[in-house]
Amino acid sequence: MQRLHSEERLFTSYIKKTNRPCWSLLGLPFDQVEPEQAVDIIDQAIKTKRKCFLSTPNLNFIVQSKSDESFYESVIYSDLVVADGMPVIWTAKLLGIPLNSRVAGSSLFETLQNKRRDKPISVFFFGGEGCAAEEAAEKLNRNSVGMIACGALNPGMGSVESMSDDAIIDQINAAEPDFLVVALGAKKGQQWIMQNREKLNVSVISHLGAVVNFVGDNIQRAPLRWQKLGLEWVWRILQEPLLWKRYLIDGLWFLRLMATKVFPLAIYQKMLLRKASKGISIKINNDLPGGNVELVISGSAIIESGRLLKSSCRKILDQLEACPCISINCSKLDYIDSSALGTLMLLKANIKRRGGDFGLFGTSPRINRLMRMHGVDEFLLEQ
Repeated sequence: MQRLHSEERLFTSYIKKTNRPCWSLLGLPFDQVEPEQAVDIIDQAIKTKRKCFLSTPNLNFIVQSKSDESFYESVIYSDLVVADGMPVIWTAKLLGIPLNSRVAGSSLFETLQNKRRDKPISVFFFGGEGCAAEEAAEKLNRNSVGMIACGALNPGMGSVESMSDDAIIDQINAAEPDFLVVALGAKKGQQWIMQNREKLNVSVISHLGAVVNFVGDNIQRAPLRWQKLGLEWVWRILQEPLLWKRYLIDGLWFLRLMATKVFPLAIYQKMLLRKASKGISIKINNDLPGGNVELVISGSAIIESGRLLKSSCRKILDQLEACPCISINCSKLDYIDSSALGTLMLLKANIKRRGGDFGLFGTSPRINRLMRMHGVDEFLLEQ
């Protein structure tokens, strides 16, 4: 294993190579991307045959992630996480997090389908009710200039396991899609992707339940003005009255969250920032037994571009793939911002997926309180 230097220049030298600034918001990590950037990332993943699991959390995603650990982890283990919902954007602005634009999964798909290219993106629709997937495939082939449907399948109402048998996976792989659109309901869809993503020979996979209905013209999407005003949920209820209960529950939960977490966090952050030291110092100790590595973070983990600590993590992951444990000493840390927290969430997720261990220790009461108010304490402090 190549020996790591303890100087901070090890981290800053990698900044230009990393392009995934990430921020923690309402307990989930969100990539700081504009709609155009997200389209480019998907295009590039398809062009290079690199796998990309796209998650598009809206308010309902966030609500469900609070009570379902596997659903929560499916977002953390995604390769691209975009803010699909105006309440998410409003909350980000209140907390000073630079998620400036809503990146709706439906809008991403629409842009890709209307973007003319030499080789159309091949799409497979999986799920939907009745013949929705087949209708979406037919309409896509009739109307799109940038996409072509290569297959459609409704697996029925079975369990995730029954929808994951070899025959189904083989049928999808045989169609050779670039983009797999899953529509099984958010929880089941994310779970199905997590269970099968390694077996699927698909560049981009995403649960985009509404896309199947929008493409198939079974449901009309809200006018752009309604979307910008954050009133798309009203339009959806008018077309699908059964959704009213879900939106009511989500809305009440959001109001409670704002009162008990978001507003207090906005005030608490400003109080701590006035007293926090300037600058961040990061050192590495890799003289521990068993090949373990310890990071010592001092000062204020404030990441203006969302990149510095992220580049540090990527450098460590690239050089320490076999490292059994990475621990982070936070005893000298007096402030940590949303970007550093989001980065740590992704770092831990990557290490755990590789079979390693990750831990924070020495966190002060103020850092613990910040993590709790951000909604990341249970994940990051869990050993």
